Amino acid sequence: MYQLSDTIAAVSSPGSGQRVIIRVTGPETISLCRQIFTPTIEKDKAGLVAGSVIIDDELKIDAVLYLFLAPHSYTAETLAEFHLDANKSITEQLLSSLFAKGLRMAGPGEFTARSYLNGKIDLAQAEAVGEIISSSNKFQLDAAEKLLAGRLTEKTANIQSAIIDCLSLIEAGLDFSQQDIEFISTVQATERLLEIKSKLRQLLADSISYESVIDLPAVGIAGSPNAGKSSLLNKLLGKERSIVSNQRKTTRDVLGGLVTLDKCKCVLFDCAGLIKKPENILDELAQTAAVETLRNSLVVMFCVDVSKSEWAEDVEIRKLIDAKFLIPIATKTDLITKEELPGKSQKLKDIFGADFLPVSTETGGGMESLCRELDDKIIELTNAPTAKPRVQTSCTPYKTTSVWQNAVALTARHKQVVTEAIDNITEAVDELKTGNDEVTAMLLRAAYQSLANIEHEHVDEKILENIFSNFCIGK
Repeated sequence: MYQLSDTIAAVSSPGSGQRVIIRVTGPETISLCRQIFTPTIEKDKAGLVAGSVIIDDELKIDAVLYLFLAPHSYTAETLAEFHLDANKSITEQLLSSLFAKGLRMAGPGEFTARSYLNGKIDLAQAEAVGEIISSSNKFQLDAAEKLLAGRLTEKTANIQSAIIDCLSLIEAGLDFSQQDIEFISTVQATERLLEIKSKLRQLLADSISYESVIDLPAVGIAGSPNAGKSSLLNKLLGKERSIVSNQRKTTRDVLGGLVTLDKCKCVLFDCAGLIKKPENILDELAQTAAVETLRNSLVVMFCVDVSKSEWAEDVEIRKLIDAKFLIPIATKTDLITKEELPGKSQKLKDIFGADFLPVSTETGGGMESLCRELDDKIIELTNAPTAKPRVQTSCTPYKTTSVWQNAVALTARHKQVVTEAIDNITEAVDELKTGNDEVTAMLLRAAYQSLANIEHEHVDEKILENIFSNFCIGK
């Protein structure tokens, strides 16, 4: 599947940036660096070197070389990264030059595959790298980082050790069966196996399903500075997640939380207030993060302060929002009288061409209607089956518990493996009780092997191909 004897290269930086990172790894890395980079590097010296990279016979550009010697690199092979400011055509020319020198274009995930095949990371951690790359929000990233931390491998390793201990005693009894020597009684072995089974079931019960986090729809809160976005986030979450102030531009970063509605859950994001013309670099960074988050959101709640006298700024901000579906919200209704609200709402409709849902985070007015509309719209857009409504009719905030902090993240493949191990242990107990020690030993070996597949032992090429084919090239 993978030729570890090849030296491979690929762009590992996003295509949208000016800074380009070209990554090279394999046995010819040092030789390649000496051909295209000046000053000449020393063979046995890793580190950072500023210099120039040769694009072709007539062009050199400034670059920084990061050199990592085997086995102290991501791939466990000698690895080089060329960092340079270049456009697409220069990047393509440099890659063409590398391939002409005998290097091969890296396949999807091949750098991480080499890290796995060379023993730097286990298979669960390799999967985690892919999930980190594809994560689109903090909660997906948290789950992926739990995979990368290796806690799953640590937990299963302890269970594997317990299986081997019990298996060794049973097989020792089989070896000395003619001498009537008992290394472990049936009762003791059964107790041990039931304890192992209990630990496996607990692992499933306490785990986070990575796929369930991936599939949570994202909902963004947008609007001008001081439009009531942070107050709305806090109200929906049921806690002070975001700073609320009358001062404009209080929120600089993208803040988020998990919200449970009557029919589904979603990830809610409060973005920095959008402005027509950013005044400084902080404004530009905050606006870029906000626009990107809103673009990736399934639903955007567009907040407009209904108590204002005019909304010219909001009209310009609305043009910045590229939303799949928009819920217009008239915030701060507690600041105007009931008699004023119909007239204000009509003005908003005339200006924006849409009906605005009036809400107040101070009084709670309109919040149930907002939750209900958001709930229904998510179900409609995702074509998800409607869950059985809970007893509550109001929006109930999702409470983040310590279970999330301490849980192990499991992918569907991991859950299947653990379930197979549980099934094998269950059958092993049944066979043990009927005196079939040889069959028991066979089933325990199968349980051990199932758990071993989480890490790396005896994993066939098909599994590896499925995992790494989902990576992007350069990772």
